[in-house]
Amino acid sequence: MIDAITQNLQKGVLLLKNISDDEYANKSVAPYHSSIGCHIRHVLDVFSCLLNGLENKTVDFSVRERSASAEKETRVAIDYFETVIDQLKKIKKEDFNMIIKVSDDLGLGKETANYTLAAVLMQTQSHATHHYASIGYLIYQLGIELPDASFGFNPTTPKICV
Repeated sequence: MIDAITQNLQKGVLLLKNISDDEYANKSVAPYHSSIGCHIRHVLDVFSCLLNGLENKTVDFSVRERSASAEKETRVAIDYFETVIDQLKKIKKEDFNMIIKVSDDLGLGKETANYTLAAVLMQTQSHATHHYASIGYLIYQLGIELPDASFGFNPTTPKICV
């Protein structure tokens, strides 16, 4: 599981190594006017919430770092990716069944539920892939070439036969 997640995150690193800071921070694409950087920072913040809460077995997804520089500078975001990946690699498979209290604001206030660590890892992976798909749309609109054709595709998405 950790290998699959880190491989997915490495796709983000590869993307950032192949675009400029201007492309990364560009908010010109309608309808939401979010940047690649906004999505990347958000994905990494969610992983960071998980990793920061592991010791106390309490994760709050509503308390995110929201670093402006991680949204605008590819180098800062690459460092953030590397930190998250290094911390993920320290997670042991035998801890996957550990119960963690997970909180988030679902729109009407904060809710808390018990998850296994494996379930939270699966959720963060799926969340990252979802945002990568949004980034794929931005990349297409900005005329940027993807360095990895599988970027933003869920592994269960059927491949189109030609």
